[in-house]
Amino acid sequence: MPLNIPGILVPFQLMIYPRLVIPHLSEDIRHLDFKALRKAGYRGAIFDKDNCLTIPHQDQLVPELQDAWKECLETFGEGNVLIVSNSAGTYLDAGGIQAESVSHHLNAPVLPHKSFKPAYSCISSVRTYFSSLKTPLKDEELIVVGDRVFTDVIMANRMRKSRISKSNNPLQMSLSCAFEKSGTVATEKESAGLVDTSKANGPLAILTTGVWKRESMLMRYLELNLVNAVRKWSKPKSDEPLDSDTARFVRELPEPLPPKSWFAKTLDRLKRT
Repeated sequence: MPLNIPGILVPFQLMIYPRLVIPHLSEDIRHLDFKALRKAGYRGAIFDKDNCLTIPHQDQLVPELQDAWKECLETFGEGNVLIVSNSAGTYLDAGGIQAESVSHHLNAPVLPHKSFKPAYSCISSVRTYFSSLKTPLKDEELIVVGDRVFTDVIMANRMRKSRISKSNNPLQMSLSCAFEKSGTVATEKESAGLVDTSKANGPLAILTTGVWKRESMLMRYLELNLVNAVRKWSKPKSDEPLDSDTARFVRELPEPLPPKSWFAKTLDRLKRT
């Protein structure tokens, strides 16, 4: 896997905006109440693929998610659930063969994009997709679900930040855009605060705790510790709207779930500290 340059550069942006790593909700996908999310105004969803919906390097939905995934697709509707992966749909996916396979198995479109998450050019591609729908969706009508902090959570919070930031500080602009492929004029305008910021601020970031295969466990552990440290030592700024009562989007299942993964247990321990 080639280096994810936008991901590598994230720590530099965190020096200015450390709270970009904080998810609004950390939960197993099977516990998400998609109908409650729809009722609250969320009309579309962005999902990661590997270790979120599928086993890494496989295209089939993990069997444990069949009921939840069916409910998600039925709740948000055709075309309103998008797979954004750092494998399928990227330039690594020659001819889009994997994207076509994933779309077939998951019954949802896969975003074609040139830059890895959380690149601003990837965010631009996401916005282009949802704005092109028959009934366009705005950032604040989306949820972003993934298993990685430095890609999925950062992407969701960058979408929020670009809608509320009014700073034209050259350093902040360069940290937001530098070294990312296919940068656009729109990206630079967002970083400069020239985008309309009068409306709600962006997607709901959901960090899923259901990791299906042990992969990059040291990095995951470091990410979770960073999230915990930022929660403990930083305070939200006045321009950072917070989603309240996200517990309403979580439900208890009638049947017990399989034993928690190492990742989920670690996240639970960090929550208690």
